[in-house]
Amino acid sequence: MCLGIPGQIVAITDPARQMAMADVSGVRREVSLAPVADRPLEALVGEWVLIHVGFAMAVIDAQEAADTLEALRGLGEAQETLDAMAEGAKALEEQ
Repeated sequence: MCLGIPGQIVAITDPARQMAMADVSGVRREVSLAPVADRPLEALVGEWVLIHVGFAMAVIDAQEAADTLEALRGLGEAQETLDAMAEGAKALEEQ
């Protein structure tokens, strides 16, 4: 099953590569904005996106993001992905 997780873009990290930092339920992860870069990248800061394998696949509204996160939590599917992201972030910090 492919799983897209809602995340909020909090900063542009590398404009040349169209990369940004996204907050996914308190876990920050760098993602590619290339699939949604139909506007200036700075305009995406604060927007919610659907993230799949490190790519922001679509811009979604805040209500859709909240509803999706709640549904995924209810199913228990998001927690596994969030745990993996947190472990990856922790490993990077330890380097």
